[in-house]
Amino acid sequence: MNLNSSRDDYKFLQIVDARAALGQKVNLIGVVVETGLPKKSRGTGSDLKLPSGAVHSIAGPKDVFCSIRIIDESYPSPGIAVNFFAETMDKLPEVLTVGDILQISQVVMKTHGPDIYALFNKKFSSFAIFDGKNDSNILPYQCSSKYHAREQDKKFILGLMKWLVDHKIDTDLTDLHSLKEIREGERFNLICKIVHVCEVEKNKWMLLVWDGMDTPPVTIKTKLEEEMENPLPLQPVAFTLQRDILCTLPPLGTVLWVAVDRCDEKLGFNFLKSNRWVKLINIRCELHAALWRAVLMPFTKVCYLSDEDDIVLQRMRQYDERRKSKLGWMPSSSFPWPSDITETDYPNVPFVSLMRALANPKVIGKFHCVVRVVAAFPWLAEHFRSPSGVYRIRLTLEDPTTRIHAYLYKEDAEKFFDGYPSVYTLTKKRNLLLGTSEGDDDSEMNDHFRNPPWIRCCLMSYHIDDNDVWGSRNFRIFATTLKA
Repeated sequence: MNLNSSRDDYKFLQIVDARAALGQKVNLIGVVVETGLPKKSRGTGSDLKLPSGAVHSIAGPKDVFCSIRIIDESYPSPGIAVNFFAETMDKLPEVLTVGDILQISQVVMKTHGPDIYALFNKKFSSFAIFDGKNDSNILPYQCSSKYHAREQDKKFILGLMKWLVDHKIDTDLTDLHSLKEIREGERFNLICKIVHVCEVEKNKWMLLVWDGMDTPPVTIKTKLEEEMENPLPLQPVAFTLQRDILCTLPPLGTVLWVAVDRCDEKLGFNFLKSNRWVKLINIRCELHAALWRAVLMPFTKVCYLSDEDDIVLQRMRQYDERRKSKLGWMPSSSFPWPSDITETDYPNVPFVSLMRALANPKVIGKFHCVVRVVAAFPWLAEHFRSPSGVYRIRLTLEDPTTRIHAYLYKEDAEKFFDGYPSVYTLTKKRNLLLGTSEGDDDSEMNDHFRNPPWIRCCLMSYHIDDNDVWGSRNFRIFATTLKA
């Protein structure tokens, strides 16, 4: 069947022809390549500015809208945006994956500057969405109330499916970044898996996303003396994941926290699904307390990807290879080997990540890790020991997967520091461990940024309350010596 020659039989226009039909109502059918997050109308029903920059007066004061980009064989790139309005979220189209097929009827062709788009009017337009890979059952998985199925439409849907077999959807693979490439303040596009969606406080939602890669280590810009009054947080938000959720997170590779730009955009988070691979277009990266996080902007676009997408399969292959490698559990930035300033009593025990240690199914465990020491409390070497001479220090450790507190106590600390050296020697050891300057003047030293080295250490988990073993679980460093 020649799809091009038969479209006019049922008044479907190709996108290239619809672009020339400005101000007219048209029927279109195309392949979805991009979706925007649903948003609320902010006006009183008068003018509403869309992400594309266009302004319309068809929206009610409580309307929601979203934008979807489609392509067909006549206009495979960049395609055309379709802007949808509805009274409620459930009346907006919800595309399950890139490559699904969108059929729209009675949409009005509009223009804003150089951009041409289709406008879905809730009063007379209709839509239906079809699985782009299921040619055995041509039924929409979602449709609007005004949609009327016609037997004749199936040939257009099948025609697009056949075209897709030979046409690879352009997902701008040249402009994609992995988490190992992110930079502060930059906008970037990321292919990742949404591993969790959570409400961290009232009407403030965050995503946890992952791609199997490690974010780069960050220079610590807080002074050591601030650890008492303003300690470095263990997460980029003041929110603790429940243990059952924590244990579902990948144990290798950074899980990035992603916030929404405006707190009232809960609509967008309802649209985002856990355990789905997505392409996030135009998100902003930032640092909070030397921890990476990202922000979904008002103009961020989302493309759901199939688990069988080539780039998804590639990411999963890379992750599986890393997970099976003995050295793959080291932070990527510690290659080819961590600093030699520490040694452990168990050099042949394989490394694990801090996330693997946190999610260990048993409260008590022993782990061999590669970490950075980003903070110490107390921070002055002369306070490392109690008045009775007992070491008691809380260190903040991090790797690309998480941060934890770990304690140096009694004989474990004695082994770590090689006995009871002078305050001067302890200060030099502390400086080396925390990546500070070598100066002896504490005030001068604290004005420097810190870049702690990657070190090897052994960790032991334990509990201090038999009635609350998980709630009282702690970590301590043992069988480790700082050689400096």
